[in-house]
Amino acid sequence: MKVQSLSVVVPGGCPNKCKFCVSDIHKLEVKNQIEKNVRFSDLYQNDYMKRLSFARDNGCNVAILTGDGEPLINMDFLEKFSWMNKGIPSPFRWIEIQTSGVSLNEEKLRFLRNTVGVTTISLSLSDMFRSINNHRINGTPEKFLFDIQKLCELIKVYDFNLRLSLNMTSAYDEYRTEEIFEYAKELGANQITFRVLYSNNDSTDSKIEEINDWICKNRASQRIIDELKSYTKLRGHFLEILPFGASRYAVNGMSVVVDDDCMSTSVDKDVLKYLILRPDCKLYSKWDDLGSILF
Repeated sequence: MKVQSLSVVVPGGCPNKCKFCVSDIHKLEVKNQIEKNVRFSDLYQNDYMKRLSFARDNGCNVAILTGDGEPLINMDFLEKFSWMNKGIPSPFRWIEIQTSGVSLNEEKLRFLRNTVGVTTISLSLSDMFRSINNHRINGTPEKFLFDIQKLCELIKVYDFNLRLSLNMTSAYDEYRTEEIFEYAKELGANQITFRVLYSNNDSTDSKIEEINDWICKNRASQRIIDELKSYTKLRGHFLEILPFGASRYAVNGMSVVVDDDCMSTSVDKDVLKYLILRPDCKLYSKWDDLGSILF
């Protein structure tokens, strides 16, 4: 088995109420053994570290701190992950964090870089041009509002790799392809991932139907997705095919990937796009199915 990345589910909630939130659709309840089972804390810490080692043993080099919520809300767990990772025979050195940017400040940036060892911050944005609209779509509480440009500048001050993970909402339909790439470069992006919004049309749950309806009405048009792909291929320099099948290009000094399978739903693949380490200290291969447990 070859694994491209390990998604580490940071337990905790999320202050955002994203209108398209995939986590709301696929959130699964598992026991938080790594934090809450104090009586058997040593046992579950060992279990957790075994899973970290298993991912490394199977060729996985990248640990992505993510979750059903906002990982920056649970700084205690991030510190715990840090020392557990450092305690395995071959620790992860390539560590990323996926964040909406809420609560990210200088103190947390220093902690992420110096203590956790994060090298890449993947900033998830629904409208990178307009902070106010980005917060509206993400349902960000007033106390967590931030200016996108200033936050990107701060991230670069600490010399992180900055990936803009752009949730492809209809906000991007208003701009020319060239403008999207140029502004990403202006924000200091080293990498861009265009994330085509995913919906689940098989459910009859009213909440899920509401989210699906919003996605169908507010996701980026197929026109802009096709234009971004064409621009990337025509203006970019082909780098390689990633293990899960997507192609990576260099465009204007930035690494660019169009991800239209963010839930890893394709089945004819020899390589796992990711493994998921949940707070129950067990590994899974799918976000939306506990039956995908490995061990």
